Amino acid sequence: MPDATPTDYSATLNLPDTPFPMRGNLPQREPGWVQEWNEHGLYQRLRAARVGAPKFILHDGPPYANGQIHIGHAVNKVLKDMIVKARQLAGFDAQYIPGWDCHGLPIENAIEKLHGRKLSRDQMQTKARAFATEQIAQQMADFQRLGVLGQWGQPYKTMDFATEAHEIRAFKRMMERGFVYRGLKPVYWCFDCGSSLAEFEIEYQDKQSQSLDVGFLCAEPAKLLHAFFGHSGLPHVDTAELARQPMYAVIWTTTAWTIPANQALNLNPELIYALVHTPRGLLVLAESLVEKCLVRFQLQGSVLATAPGRALELINFQHPLAHVHPGYERSSPIYLADYATAQDGTGIVHSAPAYGVEDFNSCVAHGLKLDEILNPVQGNGQYDEALPLFGGLNIWKACSVIIDTLRAHGRLFGTETISHSYPHCWRHKTPVIYRAAAQWFVRMDAGSGVFTQDAAEQTLRQSALQAIEQTRFYPENGRTRLRDMIANRPDWCISRQRSWGVPLPFLLHLDSGEPHPRTLEIIDLAAEVVEAGGIEAWSQLSVAEILARIDDAADPAHYSKSSDILEVWFDSGTTHTTVLKGSHAGAGHEHGPEADLYLEGHDQHRGWFHSSLLTACALYGRAPYKGLLTHGFTVDGQGRKMSKSVGNVVAPQQISSKLGAEIIRLWVAATDYSGDLAIDDKILARVVDAYRRMRNTLRFLLANISDFDPATDGVPESELLEIDRYALSRAAALQAEVLAHYQEYEFHPVVAKLQVYCSEDLGAFYLDVLKDRLYTSAPKSLARRSAQTALHQITHALLRWMAPFLSFTAEEAWKLVGHTESIYTETYLPLPSPNQALLAKWGRLRELRTVVNKAIEDVRSSGSLGSSLQANLRLTLDAEDLALLRSLGDELKFVFIVSAVELQPGAQLAVQVRPASAPKCARCWHYRDDVGHDPAHPELCGRCTSNLYGSGEVRHVA
Repeated sequence: MPDATPTDYSATLNLPDTPFPMRGNLPQREPGWVQEWNEHGLYQRLRAARVGAPKFILHDGPPYANGQIHIGHAVNKVLKDMIVKARQLAGFDAQYIPGWDCHGLPIENAIEKLHGRKLSRDQMQTKARAFATEQIAQQMADFQRLGVLGQWGQPYKTMDFATEAHEIRAFKRMMERGFVYRGLKPVYWCFDCGSSLAEFEIEYQDKQSQSLDVGFLCAEPAKLLHAFFGHSGLPHVDTAELARQPMYAVIWTTTAWTIPANQALNLNPELIYALVHTPRGLLVLAESLVEKCLVRFQLQGSVLATAPGRALELINFQHPLAHVHPGYERSSPIYLADYATAQDGTGIVHSAPAYGVEDFNSCVAHGLKLDEILNPVQGNGQYDEALPLFGGLNIWKACSVIIDTLRAHGRLFGTETISHSYPHCWRHKTPVIYRAAAQWFVRMDAGSGVFTQDAAEQTLRQSALQAIEQTRFYPENGRTRLRDMIANRPDWCISRQRSWGVPLPFLLHLDSGEPHPRTLEIIDLAAEVVEAGGIEAWSQLSVAEILARIDDAADPAHYSKSSDILEVWFDSGTTHTTVLKGSHAGAGHEHGPEADLYLEGHDQHRGWFHSSLLTACALYGRAPYKGLLTHGFTVDGQGRKMSKSVGNVVAPQQISSKLGAEIIRLWVAATDYSGDLAIDDKILARVVDAYRRMRNTLRFLLANISDFDPATDGVPESELLEIDRYALSRAAALQAEVLAHYQEYEFHPVVAKLQVYCSEDLGAFYLDVLKDRLYTSAPKSLARRSAQTALHQITHALLRWMAPFLSFTAEEAWKLVGHTESIYTETYLPLPSPNQALLAKWGRLRELRTVVNKAIEDVRSSGSLGSSLQANLRLTLDAEDLALLRSLGDELKFVFIVSAVELQPGAQLAVQVRPASAPKCARCWHYRDDVGHDPAHPELCGRCTSNLYGSGEVRHVA
C-alpha cells in the first residue's frame, strides 16, 4: 500500500508530450531546413539511397532566366517536386535536374533597356550571358525556398557551352535526315521582336481594323464579257454598250496595308460569280453575296449574267492604284484557288504573296518567281522608302492613308470598322503580320534537303502523330489538343534574326544564296568551337578563318556568314538530347531519350511539348516523353488573371515570408490543377486552417508515441486490440487509395481524403476513443502498447503520405520519431492487407456512434448533462445491431465514451440518454459505482486503482 493517497491524479496519467510545437513558425524555420538540406547534400543522399532502383525521370521544362518567379512558377515547380517525391517514396530513383532557358529576345530586350540599342553582337552576347547567370541565381534561391529538391548544384542551362554545342549537332542530324530546308515563305513576323515567330509564339486577340472593298479595273474587258456572255452574247444585252463601261472585280480585305503589294486575284473555280450592272460600272461579285455587297456599297444594281469562277481564269485586272502612280502599273491576273469562298466579303480574294501563306502558294504555283514577289514591308514595320505614295510610313498608320487614296481616286467601294480575332505576339501582345523572308524551316511533310544523307522513313507529321497516340496524357483531353496542332501546323520556321542564341552556322554564297557545299563539316566545326568557348567563340570567327579551319580553298569574298540564330523553342526542345542522354550523369534512361513525364502549363501544347516532340521525332522517330501532364493558370478568387494594374497579384515570396512556403505547397496540392488555380487571401486563410488541423493531428500522434520503441514495445498484430486492428485496416485501405492517386499524379483527392482522415477517422473517432486507454492504462500495459503500436504505424504511414506536399513538416516530424536520415530515403510503409470484415463491422459501429452522439448532444444542449462521460445509455436495437454491440461486451462504453451502456432488443433503433447517478472517478472521470471501493483511494474507481497499484485492467476490443 502507498504511504499516502495522491491528490493530484493528473500526475499519474500518461499525458502526451512532444517537442513538436503546435505552431509551425514556418516563415522563420523553413530557411534553416533549406540550408540544412543544401549543406548536407540531401539530394545526393537520396540518389545514393536508390542506387540500382528503377529510374523515374521528370524532365524539367526550363523556365526563362528573366525576372523573379511568380505564383505560376511556384505552382509548376511544386507540382514537379511533389510528383518526384511521391515516386521517390514509391521506391524509384526519382531524379530531378532543374533547368533554365537562357537565350532569346526577352534577355536581349532587358539588355537593351539597361545598355541601349547600339551594342555590338559580341557586347550583347557577353552582357546577356552575365544577365542570365544573375537571373538564374535569383530564381534558384526562390525555388529552393519552396522546398523543391533537385540537383541544384549542377542544373542544366541552355547557355552551357556543351548544351549549345549539342544543339548544333542535333540541328545537323535533322539536316541529314532531310527535315531542314531554306526557303522564302511568309512567316509570322513581330515588329517589336524584329524577328520571325513560330506558331507556338502566336496568340489570338480581338483587334479593330478598317475593312475595305476595293475595285480592280478590268484590263481585258472583252475577255471578261466573253466569260459571262460567250461569243454571241444574249439577245437582250448590248455587249458593245457594256464594253464602254468600267468593269471591276471587287475584293474585300481587313488589311489595307497589303494593297500596295497586290499581285493577283483569287476566285474559287466552283463558285458562281455574277456580273452586276451598277451606276459605278459592272462589278464582278460572288452571286450569293450580291445583295449584301450592294447594301454595303450603297448602290442599286442588277445581275446581267453569271459564270463559274473557272471561266474567269487568267483574265487580267489592273492594280487599283495603277492610274495614280506609275509604280503600280501592273496586272493582277485571276488565279483559281479553293480558299476563296462566299462566306463573307465579295467571294474574291486579293493576293499579296509576300503577306499570306495561301497567297504565296497560289502565286508560286501559277509561275510567279520568288525574286518577283513584292515585299515592301521592312522588319521594323515600315514600308521601304522606295514604295510609291506610302514609302517610309508605318503600315498600321498607312492604312488610313491607303483608304483615303483609294477613295480619292475612285477605287474604294466601301469601308467600315470591324472587330475580329487577329494573331498577336505572345510576348509583346502586339499585332503581327505574315511576311515573306528567307528563313530556315523544319519540313513537316514529304521532301528532302540538299544535305540529306539518311532520310527518315516517315514524314515528321506522320511520326509525331504516331508518337502522340503512344503517349499518356494527364488530363486525357490534352491528346486531342496536341494532335490537332500537329495535324494542321505548317512547316516550322526555326531561324531568328537576333544575336543572343545558338548560331545557324552557315556560309551563304553571295550570288546564289546557297549554303557552302561543305556545310556539314562547317557545322561540325561550329559545334567544336562552341563547346570550347560558347556561342561567342563562333561569332568571333571570320569567313576566312572558318574556311581555313576546314581546309577549303574557296574565296572568302564569295561567302557571307549567316547571322541568324535558332529560335529558343529549338533550344529547350532539344534538351532531351543533352539532359536525357547523359550531360548530367545518371540523369536519363540508358536507351533514352525518353522521360517518364513532361509537366508544364497547358499553353505548352503549342510550346515546349510541341517543339520537343518535333525535334525528337525528327532525330529518333519517337516522342521524348512517355507522359504529358498539364496544369492550368493561376487566377484570383474571382477567376481573374493576375495583373499588377488590377492589384490582384499574389507573390510567392510574400506568402513564404508571411505564412510559409509549406502553405503554398499545401494550396497547390489541395487544388485541382487540371483547371485554373485560384488564390487570394481568403483562400490562403482556409489553407492555413487546414494545415493547422493536420499539424495538430500529427502533434497528438507524436506526443502519444514519444515513449514507444517499436523494437521492444511493439505488439504483434494478432495480439492487438480489435479497434487497433481496425484502425490499421482503415489506414491500409486509405494508403491504397492514396498511392493509386499518386500513381496518376493526383494530389487534391489525397489532401481531401487526408483532411477527412485526420478529422473524422482519427480526431473524431479513433483518437477520441483511444484517449482513455492511452492516458489511464499502465504505461507498459498491453492495452497501451497495443494502441501505441497502431499509432506508431499510422504516424509513419501518415508522414509518408504527407511528405510529397508537406515536405518541411514531414521532415521535422520524421526526426522526432528517432530518424537521422531523410524521410525520402524511405518507401511507403508496408501495412497489413485491410480486413474487410473489420472495416464493415466498425463502419457500422461508427454509424451507430454518430446517432448516439447526436442524442447525447441534444441532452447536453438542454443543460441536463455535462460531458458525455456523465451519460448512461439505453439502446434499443434490431437483432443484427444488437449482436454487433454485444460483441464488444463491457468495452462498448469506451467506444461511445460514456460511463455505462444498457442494450435491449427492439424493432428499431432508439437511444435513451440519462445522467449517471454514480460518483465520478477523480482520475479517469468515469462515473462508476465502485468509486471509493478502496478506502486508501476513496476518489478512485476500481480500474484506476488496478492500473496504478494492481495488475491493470484487461482490454480486448477498445
